[in-house]
Amino acid sequence: MISFKEDEYLNKLNHSCAHMMAQAIKHLWPSAKFWVGPVIDTGFYYDVDLGDKVITDSDIEAITKEMKKISKDGKRIVRNEISKGEALEQFKDDPYKIDLISRMDENEVTISTYTQGDFTDLCRGPHVESVKECKYFKLIKFSGAYWKGDVNNKVLQRIYGVCFPTEEELNAYLEELEEAKNRDHRKLGKDLGIFMTSDLVGKGLPMYLPNGYIIWEEFENYIKGKEKKLGYKHVLTPPLGNVELYKTSGHWEHYQDSMFPKMEVEGEEFVLRPMNCPHHMMIYANDIHSYRDLPLRIGEIARDCRFEASGALKGIERVRAFCQNDAHLFVTPEQIGSEFKSVVDLILEVYQELGIKDYHFELSLRDPEDKKKYHPDDEMWNNAENKLREILDEIGIPYIEKIGEAAFYGPKLDVQVKPAVGNEYTISTCQIDFCLPLKFDLKYVDKDGEKKTPVVLHRAILGSIDRFIAYYLEETKGALPTWLSPVQVNILPVNNEYHLEYAEEIYQELFDNNVRVELDKREEKVGYRMRESVIRKIPFTLVLGQKEVDEKAISYRKYGSDATTTVSMSEFVKFIKDVILNRK
Repeated sequence: MISFKEDEYLNKLNHSCAHMMAQAIKHLWPSAKFWVGPVIDTGFYYDVDLGDKVITDSDIEAITKEMKKISKDGKRIVRNEISKGEALEQFKDDPYKIDLISRMDENEVTISTYTQGDFTDLCRGPHVESVKECKYFKLIKFSGAYWKGDVNNKVLQRIYGVCFPTEEELNAYLEELEEAKNRDHRKLGKDLGIFMTSDLVGKGLPMYLPNGYIIWEEFENYIKGKEKKLGYKHVLTPPLGNVELYKTSGHWEHYQDSMFPKMEVEGEEFVLRPMNCPHHMMIYANDIHSYRDLPLRIGEIARDCRFEASGALKGIERVRAFCQNDAHLFVTPEQIGSEFKSVVDLILEVYQELGIKDYHFELSLRDPEDKKKYHPDDEMWNNAENKLREILDEIGIPYIEKIGEAAFYGPKLDVQVKPAVGNEYTISTCQIDFCLPLKFDLKYVDKDGEKKTPVVLHRAILGSIDRFIAYYLEETKGALPTWLSPVQVNILPVNNEYHLEYAEEIYQELFDNNVRVELDKREEKVGYRMRESVIRKIPFTLVLGQKEVDEKAISYRKYGSDATTTVSMSEFVKFIKDVILNRK
């Protein structure tokens, strides 16, 4: 989707449309007062204080009608520059504007207002020439918003909208929004019975329903199978740890704000873990290692907890409790390049098999000026960053560098995907770490008999499995490939009196061959049950009537197709097993 903030004209147009909306609101509710109305990536919004009035759908219709009248009138938008004293006098009855003006430095800031007809607003601009240009707009949604984002402040009414130069562009964008709405994993998750949330359980703590857990388990088995072939050893560690563990690792100093508060039990302090590396460091330290043992690849599907702000929570994409497809590779300095390349190869292999195409690589580096965020060791950082650049250049993959995005202990390679809904985010990552092995005093005995410190590669291929499921649901619109689908085959006997016995025979045969199969024997018309099967996006639906019973055959439809294929039972069993086994 286009970014309204980055396109210069769209930015001005939407900024002006926000003012036009405020003017319309002022016409309808003269006592209305306004906080801010910025342009955002998806259009604009304005925060409004309407007293006890709460915006409704009918109010949005009234505002829209008034905005069209204002646009048709076509008043010019005029800029005026005033002093801070003049601004305080002009907006003396508006506490929100007074708050903004009072925080301005009169020696450094030019205070400007913009006027269109009978409406004047405090604003830096810029704007279009006249409200006539704001002809093609749409008010999208409305909600409550705390003033300044502070829960202790009053709740204002926030109204969102978009504006385009032409009706065609507006309609195309609205179609994109509708498509995004239908793809949203939160809607799909509810419609397909994949996950649920409950405020009584807690915000950001999703629960997987039976259908969702099947998908989750399939992804876990898929990635663990690949890791086992590469020599990974899987472990299971607890989802909490002693605070001293995180003080040793440095997470307590650098990551504490993202952790849940510590708990005191029998004189010890514990915290829900935000990541798994400290536990894996202790597993390595549990034994004596020779250089012959390395690389040692420790993997875990690990449950973690991070305190995300409530406003950032989103379905299973951004949560407070999640599972990582995590691993830590303990290597000698000479093995860094080959092991890092092996991780990148695995990422590329998984993306190809799962059909992930819209992604790019980012090399995340520290900000040398930030002395608080990063472990203070310039030599270590320079060594790690140069080593990582050298490896990536040798592998030959394109990447862009991002300053200030590294982990506190080392640089990393992030894989950014562009999902069907929303902004891009990270799925896979591989990080090079010279820091934590030193903090935990990890050693291996080299071939010369000396004790040396290993290097650790932190890596996640699917990243958070929760986020990955959200991403995959939106990419596929919920029409998952057969191997992932919670129900792979749905059987519909046309008439239970004559066809149910044969349907049950087919059901048992598929069940015995590890196919996830359902038998829909409700006393509903077959067309109705077929439509429901399509709504549930079940990959294969079998319709069994008298012909199939007589010929001991199976007639099936594949999701997304109206064509019916008839084969023998044995042929279908062989076919569906091949589709599932080879993840077709």
